[in-house]
Amino acid sequence: MHSAINICDKSLRIQRSVSKGFHHAVAPIRPLQPSPSSVDHSRPLIARAGKRLPSQAESVFSGSTNAEDIISRVPVAGTSVSDLDYLSELLAIQQSDGPKNIGFFGTRNMGLTHQKIVEILAYAYASVGNHIYTSGAMGTNAAVIKGALRANDPSKLTVILPQSLSRQPSEVQELLGQVGDLIEMPENDGLSLLEASRSCNKAIISNVQQVICFAFHDSRLLMETCREAKEMKKIVTAFYLD
Repeated sequence: MHSAINICDKSLRIQRSVSKGFHHAVAPIRPLQPSPSSVDHSRPLIARAGKRLPSQAESVFSGSTNAEDIISRVPVAGTSVSDLDYLSELLAIQQSDGPKNIGFFGTRNMGLTHQKIVEILAYAYASVGNHIYTSGAMGTNAAVIKGALRANDPSKLTVILPQSLSRQPSEVQELLGQVGDLIEMPENDGLSLLEASRSCNKAIISNVQQVICFAFHDSRLLMETCREAKEMKKIVTAFYLD
């Protein structure tokens, strides 16, 4: 039996399905075990909740440090229960050897549903004690920053910019202003964005033990980043969006 999400050499492929103008991650085949409350899982998460979608912080029980518990309590529009169950298993496996520094990389061209999944993942990793590193672009980076900030521990997030803050997109300036540990690279202001981003990615890799990347197969810089991380003996998990 083939699962919709295949795992091979620590790389995960997220298949795309088109619905209402954007892509949804396909849920793995293994179903979530029924909960004691006998909730009707055939209905959408938001409809079952009967109220507004809570923030990540509101969704977590006070004092919880269990990765599976954290992810399972964060409902997302357009994301199935099985998707969240799959992410909780990934977290449980990768946190088994304790907190670590984790670098998040990814494409700027990411749909809203995938951005919400990335936000949840970053939130959960930060909530269980991992230190999150990322950069400051739109798409993946912005989602990671939002998720890590909602963990309510600013010390668990470091954002390294490829150039000066003033050269970052106006759409993320306000978000970057909320980051406590923000590192600029003004020495790269004279470089092209591609070269500056390559330098930035290397700086992030040098500070982490694990890399998580969301990319398309033709994302040349991201593929190069993953190869370099593997050569440096980092743990690399790649989510392919095509």
